Amino acid sequence: MEGECKVVLDAAVDIEARKQTTASVKPSSKLTTALLAFTLCLAAAAAVLVFNSHTKGSGQDEDNNDHRHTLRQISNRRAAIHLQGEYNPKRKTSVEWQNQVDQSHFQGGLQLIDNEIVIPQDGLYFIYSQASFRVRCSSSDDDDTTTSSMVHLSHTVQRWSTSYGDDDNKSYQTILHSVRTACQKATSSNSNQGESWFTAVYMGAVFNLKNGDKLKTVMEEKMLPNLEDAQGETFFGAFAL
Repeated sequence: MEGECKVVLDAAVDIEARKQTTASVKPSSKLTTALLAFTLCLAAAAAVLVFNSHTKGSGQDEDNNDHRHTLRQISNRRAAIHLQGEYNPKRKTSVEWQNQVDQSHFQGGLQLIDNEIVIPQDGLYFIYSQASFRVRCSSSDDDDTTTSSMVHLSHTVQRWSTSYGDDDNKSYQTILHSVRTACQKATSSNSNQGESWFTAVYMGAVFNLKNGDKLKTVMEEKMLPNLEDAQGETFFGAFAL
């Protein structure tokens, strides 16, 4: 672009030098045309430089925005885990927790190992769990005092931690516990007709946990076959605050 402008300017100067010998040509007109052409060349060159500078700057801004967005996503990736429960006859004291079904998920270091949630680092965590049961309550004779009039469902979350004592002392302590009455004695006139009761036992609270702590659930073995394990009915989870 600069070369082209120089050629045009040189031509204009040469024409000016010969204007004395060419009476039919108007010097002012030729000089004005040359200066206008030169000005247009400079304007075009400046426009190209500004465009290139703007394009480069925009690309850098976009790259910086992408990096900031990625860092923001990483910083907001708090530890969390949500597990779906299902009945497994081989487990006698708890349901089988699943981390790859339905709405279950895990991130930020929280893991499911040996049916227990393992805490990745010290901090405050909200721990929650729900167990849902469907119980068949049979009617009985009012005079039969040997038949229990109520069925109790219990649900417990226990914590294992080295803060409780020696690392080799693998004892668990209860941090959440709930008991719910599933049904009462039916009063139907048809003694052979039973009632079906559905009860969800939910609990949750905030705890200060340590790296390496483990959380597990405990339920009554006799009630496990009555577990409702459809999506969203029995679950166990934790997330960092």
